[in-house]
Amino acid sequence: MAATLSDGIEEVAVDVTFLRMEAPPTDPPRPLPHGLRVDHAARCSVPFYRYLYDTVGEPWLWWMRRTASDADLAALLAMPAISVHVLVRDGEPAGFYELDRRATHVVNLAYFGLMPWAIGGGIGRAFLRHAIDTAWAAGRAAVTVNTCTADHPRALPAYVAAGFQRLRTVRETWPVPRRLGLKVPAHLARG
Repeated sequence: MAATLSDGIEEVAVDVTFLRMEAPPTDPPRPLPHGLRVDHAARCSVPFYRYLYDTVGEPWLWWMRRTASDADLAALLAMPAISVHVLVRDGEPAGFYELDRRATHVVNLAYFGLMPWAIGGGIGRAFLRHAIDTAWAAGRAAVTVNTCTADHPRALPAYVAAGFQRLRTVRETWPVPRRLGLKVPAHLARG
């Protein structure tokens, strides 16, 4: 439920589910469909990252990185423990994921998503498996991810189907700045 406040903040209540995978998948990886590849953006620029994050995340109320300064994002993207991987079709980004290896024992799938035009095209499962396999390649004890009720409704079932186990779900209130111009998804808006 969203509440508009006078200080330029819209409070949005979301349920965040935290998940963990403690062993790599044993089934063979799903190949990416023909014509798709994943590129590691080894020196991801702030403008390109903002394009990926904003385009993939806009329908799902991804706001936190939008409030970061360019300097803060540049510092984050320069960390060797952070990696950005871009799904590409015909030279155009179709999605991205971000892995965070800053914790000593786990890799966190910090962000994962498809461009709006790529959703429903049957590429999500193979792309998620690519992200999982890349995360496990770091040799850590577990891979984590979280999703919330603002995300695509198939996100949580997809993570569970991929082998993640639910740890807990917590209610959070997000202070989304109205200046970002993001539309609160209808199912989270106050009726």
